[in-house]
Amino acid sequence: MTIRNCLAKIIRARWYRVLAAAALCAVNLAAASAPGSLAALVRAYRESPTPAHLTAVEAFAGAHAKETSGALARLALGVTAYERGEYPDAIGRLQDLSSKLPLIADYTGYYLAAARVEANDFAGVTQDLAQVHSSVPSLFAGRAWLLEARALKAAQPAESIRLLRDHYRELPQPDGDLTLADSYQAAGELARAADFYQRIYYQYVSGDAATRAAAALVTLKDALGPAYPPPLPQQMLQRADRLMDSREYRQARSEYEALAGQLADLERDQARVRIGAADFLGGNTAAAYPYLRGLDLTQSEADAERLYYLEECARRLTDDDEISSALKRLAERYPRSPWRLKALLSAANRFLLANRPADFVPLYRAVYEDFPSSAAAPQSHWKIAFQAYLEKRNDASDLLREHLLRYPAHASAGSTLYFLGRIAEADSEWTSARAYYTRLDTSFPNTYYAVLARQRLSRPEIGSASAPAKAADFLAGLALPAAKPVPAEATSATAARIERSHLLRTAGLDDLADGELRFGARNGGQPALLGMEMAGSAEAAYQALRMMKSMTSDYLNLPLASAPRKYWELLFPIPYRESLQANARANELDPYLVAGLIRQESEFNPQALSRANAYGLTQVRPDTGRQYARRAGVTRFTNRLLFQPAANLKIGTIVLRSMLDQNGGNLEQTLASYNAGPHRVAEWLTWRTYSEPAEFVESIPFTETREYVQAVLRNADIYRRLYR
Repeated sequence: MTIRNCLAKIIRARWYRVLAAAALCAVNLAAASAPGSLAALVRAYRESPTPAHLTAVEAFAGAHAKETSGALARLALGVTAYERGEYPDAIGRLQDLSSKLPLIADYTGYYLAAARVEANDFAGVTQDLAQVHSSVPSLFAGRAWLLEARALKAAQPAESIRLLRDHYRELPQPDGDLTLADSYQAAGELARAADFYQRIYYQYVSGDAATRAAAALVTLKDALGPAYPPPLPQQMLQRADRLMDSREYRQARSEYEALAGQLADLERDQARVRIGAADFLGGNTAAAYPYLRGLDLTQSEADAERLYYLEECARRLTDDDEISSALKRLAERYPRSPWRLKALLSAANRFLLANRPADFVPLYRAVYEDFPSSAAAPQSHWKIAFQAYLEKRNDASDLLREHLLRYPAHASAGSTLYFLGRIAEADSEWTSARAYYTRLDTSFPNTYYAVLARQRLSRPEIGSASAPAKAADFLAGLALPAAKPVPAEATSATAARIERSHLLRTAGLDDLADGELRFGARNGGQPALLGMEMAGSAEAAYQALRMMKSMTSDYLNLPLASAPRKYWELLFPIPYRESLQANARANELDPYLVAGLIRQESEFNPQALSRANAYGLTQVRPDTGRQYARRAGVTRFTNRLLFQPAANLKIGTIVLRSMLDQNGGNLEQTLASYNAGPHRVAEWLTWRTYSEPAEFVESIPFTETREYVQAVLRNADIYRRLYR
């Protein structure tokens, strides 16, 4: 069966036939990756370009010279030669190949043209690139204009400039501006060349383009003399800001100091403020604080920025009076400044971490009232609404309803519905509680709060409630986001992308095949189907999972029945299942909980190593692993042993069991401890008496930990529904 026929069967199949069709195709496509296949030969050659590996691919190409597979072998040899800088060899292998591979003629044309340009053999480049421009929308389109411009630059610089200006929006940057600058220089338009080199130099602080631009500007400054166009003040500040963003604080500080002596007005004051900001961000608060306090600036955004950094210094020094003073001055002088918004959020988050609602509530309120369009407004409103719920205030229900009406698309919509349901239960309004929980389960079925909602719906007084709900009118007018079902059939655009990717993958060019699918998802294709195609070709479950997560984003709102089973298995894989289940049961753990934890910790990558030095599937630290290894029956413990799935699962499940026992079997507290540490959890538990685990989870002040706990528990639920 050919790849094209295989694809056609998958595309024509609806879900009740798709698994059978895919299984048949998988057998045939797997053969293409078997030892001795073209894909296997090319992968070996690209990973290790030895003479023996080269000879093997060349022999395949010769033996299949009259077949499509032979042309694909030539394409793979040409691409590899180009990547290795062997441009004449690449040209020889890629010439006259487009007609033999019409479905991917843009690939053959682009790499042939690229090899010609690098070899300074410009004849035929425009003709080669015509294949790119005439194909389906190609991921090479922008790069093709660059190649064509480079080919024209020396002989026809004006035409090169025209080409680049006409297609400027398509050009990849900074290479687009660099090629345009080179073309202006070749045309003798040195001032225009300087303009574009400056754009690169002041926007990009590292990389080959920035290095070349810096060198070119030195030459042009000497050549132009007084006619050299001075950079804009905003550009000069931008470069220092980029250094600051890159955490190059000393270098940024030096540039700000130099700019403070060159610039005027607002830009000068901004440079002066950012000298202190560089000290603060570099950890030298002792120098930043008095410096910023001593700056005397006119009323401007620079002064607002100064007040923000004063608030930040005070926060680091735990000086509440100065925090309040800075916030007050920002409110009086710069009520709509983005620097005030940043200061409000920083101070509010500090007080949240310290469990000081009297201090953080008015700050979060100021965020959503004074900056209603900001990205921080929904979360700030949620903090206040949930705090009202915790305090059992009379206005809690009104605030929660207001939250849903204002921010129906925010991630807090599910939690809001849940706590509205809990209020209804407290008031014995069983039909309203049922309405809230049902809407939550329908709209956000694969979330932590949907799991809780289904549990509440199983209670007889709620599940059997049938009278008209007081909440019905409110819910009827609520416009919550709805996830789109995974399409049952591929469109022609999606089918074309998949077929092109199959050809590239058959040639052993997996990176290009994946790039084709990603480009298709961004340009008119169906991301879910393209993601499944890409993930289905991954070598490991964790790679497939990452691909799926990158290609489909709303699966938590998608009912299981709205996508084929393969879609969910790729998103929620369970490799090492036998070992996982055995170790879970040996430690009296729910195996689906263990799977949910591993998915969140390592995505089932056995070689995962975190920044906190945690190893393997369950992300065990070496000191913890050594402590529990003997209990797990693991002898001769070494750090690298934690990369072995069997050993990691033995140790990780014992660690989880031990932590559960320490937390009295409370899952939410155990998972919070697993992520943030037991000492922090012990502190959070002293903040109040929580009436249910969900209150504790939503009160966790660390966003990462709060989302981690919810994610592990919803993962476990999805695994349970998929695999039990």
